[in-house]
Amino acid sequence: MAARSRKDGTIGEGVPLPADLDLETLYGAGAGDGHPDADDLDATDEDDLVLVPPVRLAAAEELAAAALAAPLVAQTVALARWVGEGKPVDEWGELSEEQASAAAAAMGLDGDDVGEVERAWALAVDLELIVLESGQDSAEDAPERGLAGPELARLEAGDPEAVLDAWLTAASVIAQTAVEAAIEDIEAASREDEDEDEDEDDGPQGEKADELEADDESEEEYARLEEAREEAQGLLDDALQVLYETRALAPTAAEQTLPLGVLAALLVVPEGEDPTEELLGEITETMVLLDPMLQELADLGILDYRPIDPSLFEESEDGDAPVAESEELDPEEVDRFGHVRLTDLGLFGVRQWLLEDGIDAPLVGAHAQGDAAELLRGICESANVLPEEEIVEWIQGRDPLAAATELLAAARGDDLVAPVRRLYCQVALRRLGEPAVPAVREVLGDPELVGIAGAWLTELGATDLPQPERATVLWTTVDALAAQLIDTGGQAEAMRELVEMLPGPDGPDRFFDDLWRVDHTYTRAVLEAVGELHPDKSVAKMARKAAYKAKSQGR
Repeated sequence: MAARSRKDGTIGEGVPLPADLDLETLYGAGAGDGHPDADDLDATDEDDLVLVPPVRLAAAEELAAAALAAPLVAQTVALARWVGEGKPVDEWGELSEEQASAAAAAMGLDGDDVGEVERAWALAVDLELIVLESGQDSAEDAPERGLAGPELARLEAGDPEAVLDAWLTAASVIAQTAVEAAIEDIEAASREDEDEDEDEDDGPQGEKADELEADDESEEEYARLEEAREEAQGLLDDALQVLYETRALAPTAAEQTLPLGVLAALLVVPEGEDPTEELLGEITETMVLLDPMLQELADLGILDYRPIDPSLFEESEDGDAPVAESEELDPEEVDRFGHVRLTDLGLFGVRQWLLEDGIDAPLVGAHAQGDAAELLRGICESANVLPEEEIVEWIQGRDPLAAATELLAAARGDDLVAPVRRLYCQVALRRLGEPAVPAVREVLGDPELVGIAGAWLTELGATDLPQPERATVLWTTVDALAAQLIDTGGQAEAMRELVEMLPGPDGPDRFFDDLWRVDHTYTRAVLEAVGELHPDKSVAKMARKAAYKAKSQGR
């Protein structure tokens, strides 16, 4: 599948979702810094930059409330409250089994659910919701009791910044715990593969040889563990980024929810390939690896996650497991294989991690805070932006007539991105509607703006517009094609439909003879595009000749 434009995907119907896209496109291959110039429109390297789409975050107060309501956070806070002014601990700073049972009851858990208490206790200590106090008479300063720490009061005060700071720390701890738990499974699988490939050597060995072999095995074991750690971390990172982009681009909660098998397939199946039997096996292995990691994150409110039905593993052992990709499965049966969606809180958390990794993770509205010039400049010059979302954000609460006047003034110019500014000025005018008409009629005499003004007024049904001069029509034609050429990065499919409309009723001879003379920054680039993409070979040849003439005149 062709890579999408950096600006494809106004949120709504028809937007390609990550489940529909190849992985290279999904991870946001995009142009480099700025825009190409007229001589180098095809020179951008789409593999230079990792982009993620802009997102809209919930209010900090809502995110903080969601953080405190997350099951593991709520349990951890309840445990710290129960500890209060002090509970005795053993020499390792942990509760006794009897104390753990009492803590479980205070946390709303079953009395024998000691494992959940231990997990909450460890997190509470990491967050300093519980601090360990050493006995003064202990020679080794062994802890004697745990008591509620100062961070508990900060959380209970409900300050959103304090809550979210603590939650981000907890999220990092739990994510790392999830990765560490997956290492054993990955490393074990790697060791099994190596054992299958090795030929057994039962010959006699000396003591020195045994020592050397033991050293080699120790180094190999360490290397395997490090490789497994990197694999587990990479798998979780990639899965969260896919879910982040799905959440950013899909308009509804249902479309933001991915079946676990689809998520695994996006991480496993190479671009442009159909799953082979071997890849289907890798998809299943990936699902099994992801399942416990995603469950851990769900407990912290990062994900809405329905895990794999444990009974599926039992059925698989009997040879009766249902096939996930079968069209005959009803929705309830498909749900047994798990599905996942990033929550509002998860969107916030993953964005913070992306930023920490040096990945540009913009917010919707980042370019809508200033005047019209800043809006259009931001839309045109940013590598990852959803233009209509920025426009909608900018026009909210503004007087339509004043907004239109400001936008039209900002759209003027002959710099390299001016054609795209005019393109998105017209998009903004459509959003403003009829109240903007007086401002648009004011610019019908402006040769740079008459094209977008006349087109927009015609869309509204105006029939009294003056006929523009031929020179203006030709300049506007170049400008409109240049805008698309820049905005799409010269992608053939995006340009072909427009190119096929040329040369219009005048016929190619006169049209191209006049077009190459147009005084516009992109005259030659437009003619070259027409010469390359037009399906009529004779028209394409005329366009190439006209491009050569434009080049000889320095256009």
